[in-house]
Amino acid sequence: MTEIIRTRNCNVYFKGDSTTVTISDAMVASGWAGGQGVQWVGAVGDDRVVTYSSGLYGGFLIWGSDEPGDDFAAITRQQPAYRYATMCFGGSLLTTSTYERYTYASRVAGGPQVPLTYNINDPLYFSSRGLFTNEDELSQQVPISLLAPAFFVGFVAQVPKASNNYWLGVQTSM
Repeated sequence: MTEIIRTRNCNVYFKGDSTTVTISDAMVASGWAGGQGVQWVGAVGDDRVVTYSSGLYGGFLIWGSDEPGDDFAAITRQQPAYRYATMCFGGSLLTTSTYERYTYASRVAGGPQVPLTYNINDPLYFSSRGLFTNEDELSQQVPISLLAPAFFVGFVAQVPKASNNYWLGVQTSM
């Protein structure tokens, strides 16, 4: 078996609907990984602005802020410098290292981290940090978010395992 060498946080095999969006000040300052979930925060003139998802649906960013580019296009730091990114919001097929690995309850409790288990066809949501997860974190918040339950954004197409370097396969249904 040939090992797949992945140099990005998100590899898209089929790209659905997408558009360029303006990145919030927080994202410009902190950066993001490819596969980061985002939500709408408004508009400046004709520019549509997104920021890290807090569990709300918007889309995901294909490339991270520090992507090295390839032989044909160098994009390192180009997106934060010009305050833009490409957001997918339609049905896509991808693999990503940008997903939650531990349960929401164990992350907020500050105790031992409890690993999440992903199964084929599990519904996926965006976590409170904008990462793919199979937990509806909006419904677990105390008090429960007025926006709960979370809108599902896709399904598990491939479970993370040693043979795929623990990448999560996702079919988005946005």
